[in-house]
Amino acid sequence: MTHINVLDPGASPLDYYGFELRRLREAAGLTQKQLGDIINYTASLVGQIETARKVPTLEFSERVDVALGTDGLLSRLVELVLRSQLPAWFQQVAELEARAVEMCTFHTHLMHGLLQTKAYARAVLGALDRTNLDDRTAVRLARQRIFEKAEPPILWAVISEAALYQEIGNRDTMRGQLTQLLAFEDNPRLNIQILPFTAGVHAGLQGPFDLFRFASDPTIVYTEGYGVGHPTANPDTVKDCSLRYDHLRAAALSLKDSAELIRRVMEDRYGEQVA
Repeated sequence: MTHINVLDPGASPLDYYGFELRRLREAAGLTQKQLGDIINYTASLVGQIETARKVPTLEFSERVDVALGTDGLLSRLVELVLRSQLPAWFQQVAELEARAVEMCTFHTHLMHGLLQTKAYARAVLGALDRTNLDDRTAVRLARQRIFEKAEPPILWAVISEAALYQEIGNRDTMRGQLTQLLAFEDNPRLNIQILPFTAGVHAGLQGPFDLFRFASDPTIVYTEGYGVGHPTANPDTVKDCSLRYDHLRAAALSLKDSAELIRRVMEDRYGEQVA
């Protein structure tokens, strides 16, 4: 078990966060319990974060910043911590998401991570492995903070109709997830289009993919398999996938019609049922 007295702040962003939290708390003359009482967390949790055994959340960081007058230090640092907790093969993708000015995604059987609710993300991540599930869920949801930036990226998401029917978690989870999709209806930067079953043969039959576009860097295409990601800026691949995406958007329902289909599925499949 890691001990706070030998915690190396250079070992990882999580270790550095724990080291700084302890340093700031002690500089303020507070015990773990006293700080916990102020921010409404347990002393045990404060101790676990200080020893890099627990991943801090944004809410925790913001409360400590206020309590200790750190001018937002931990709130800024927690973004790096959360990104570092992503699987190693996925960390580059999170960096692409953070830098992109536009993202175009196509998914066939589940919602993109940037669109997932907490319950939906938890169900997906816990399918085979429930260890550290709270932390892993928080890390995934933290990626969605890119939409809170002063200049958030534009997202186009084409989602197969099948993803609306694939029951992830339970009925309440799906109802909440579809409600979240509808909440983006009036946001011009978050655009959801459903590719209906009636589209038949379409340009995305080879599988899901993402396109990342940047202000000055080349566009990147991203695909993934089990535990491995494949980003590429190969011009031919980018050209092919860009054309495929144009055809997918053309075959998908309009934004308005997509919202109507989501509403129908939510009501017909996941609505309240009377016994």
